[in-house]
Amino acid sequence: MKKLVVLTGAGMSAESGISTFRDSSGLWEKYQIDDVATPAGWRRNPLMVLDFYNQRRKQLLDSKPNAGHMALAQLENNFDVKIITQNVDNLHEQAGSSHVLHLHGELMKVRSTGTGEEIFNLTPEKFETHLGDKCPKGFQLRPHIVWFGEAVPEFENAIKICEQADIFVVIGTSMQVYPAASLINYTKPNVPIYLIDPNDIQNLPSNINIIKKGASEGMSELKKLLIR
Repeated sequence: MKKLVVLTGAGMSAESGISTFRDSSGLWEKYQIDDVATPAGWRRNPLMVLDFYNQRRKQLLDSKPNAGHMALAQLENNFDVKIITQNVDNLHEQAGSSHVLHLHGELMKVRSTGTGEEIFNLTPEKFETHLGDKCPKGFQLRPHIVWFGEAVPEFENAIKICEQADIFVVIGTSMQVYPAASLINYTKPNVPIYLIDPNDIQNLPSNINIIKKGASEGMSELKKLLIR
């Protein structure tokens, strides 16, 4: 079974109503990135940061996978599918995808601020975290999110996955956020590469097959190309 590796970004979940920091409206409009998505912001005002991610989780719990998510999950019937996502939502998992690596953390998890950085799962029934919520060792819990300026712990694993790809697909990312954008460089020579995105993206390699559509429409077209 061929190995299909898929890199997904914010555009993958846009049709599900998940807003991103590039949106000019919605949740991010009320906050500065430096205040809620950096270690310095956490040190300055952890209460604001916790409240922001509580709101993001509430938004996620009101959202559902779109047809693009579902189509990716269905491709597991034909390919060995590995998803590398820049998204912190769990919509890929909700759609039924079996192998999802989260580069930038996961919204429905928190971790200890202690040296062990132990990770804990949240539930739809108990998804909020507050100042004073601590791990068993007594350290404050923080969002399990890779903030700007922090290392990306899963990046080496992502490279290994990309090196094994027989087909590489990029969905809903401008290829401007590093280090994720560099993953395309770790694919083997002559591996077919597809990009699904409705926007014009500059400075792309000439060997990329572009499907200029949103995630759902684009995945429908890709399935027809891959499954004949």
